[in-house]
Amino acid sequence: MRILLTSTSFQDTPGKHQEMLRATGYVVDVLRGPVKKEVLLPVIAQYDGVICGDDEYTEDVIAAGKSGKLKVISKYGIGLDKIDLNAAKALGVPVTNCPGVNHTTVAEHVFGLLLSFSKHIPEELQHTKKGEWTRYTGSEIFGKTIGIMGLGKIGKEVAKRAAAFGMSIIAFDKYWDEAFATPYNVERAYKPEDLFFKADVISLNMDLNADTKHIVSEQVFKSILKPNVIIINTARGELVDLNGLIWALDHNKIKGYLTDVLEEEPMPLNHPLKNYSNVYITPHIGSRTFESVERQGSMAVENLLNHLKKS
Repeated sequence: MRILLTSTSFQDTPGKHQEMLRATGYVVDVLRGPVKKEVLLPVIAQYDGVICGDDEYTEDVIAAGKSGKLKVISKYGIGLDKIDLNAAKALGVPVTNCPGVNHTTVAEHVFGLLLSFSKHIPEELQHTKKGEWTRYTGSEIFGKTIGIMGLGKIGKEVAKRAAAFGMSIIAFDKYWDEAFATPYNVERAYKPEDLFFKADVISLNMDLNADTKHIVSEQVFKSILKPNVIIINTARGELVDLNGLIWALDHNKIKGYLTDVLEEEPMPLNHPLKNYSNVYITPHIGSRTFESVERQGSMAVENLLNHLKKS
């Protein structure tokens, strides 16, 4: 068996997941993802299975794999938006992912970004390292309203932490879990606009699909958001309309945009968000902790093996 491994988190982090993959005895080739379809097309047919990150598994890539040896696409992580699931189903190539493995660490990253921004921590660190004693005045998050877009596993962990910080919570999700919402006093937003009007902080924790792409649209930025809102995106860059975001930043319509994800990753050198002081960008590390990588990697290997054993 020959396996293609492209997830950089899997590759860069030692742990049980790497031991599991080595123990298979399979030949494992490595590429540094996210891998473009132009790179995958000429090589994919030689692999029995892949453990991928956010690589471009388009219809033609999957078809090329199916024409050769490809039996399974095992996604390291949760989001499947980079994989053409309809094509995979039609071609008979199973696709798996790793739900329920990164919700705690991503929720922690949400608050890492929020507290760093609210307390000016990165800027203050730079000043003190230069021997300066510049003291900014920060803001509390206690008493603020956080709006959670997507009350799934990650959104629920965000809500738990928000409650501990004394924040008011409003959330939007098509599939409402009242049993969770009641003890944490989560107000239900029946449509996104209800949340946008009320929230001081918005945390995006939704899957990317046709319904959610640009759910924070240019119109939302121009006419619906509460003034001085902080938007935190640890889900997918395409949830936010980039042109609308730039307009909002240029017109001081939002207080800050804190993101772990971009529409194009790695970030281009000329990315338009780089030069805004109220934009924080981390390089898609929300789930990159030793604990989370080991959980995700182990599940990705298990998913791969389960399908290869059936073939």
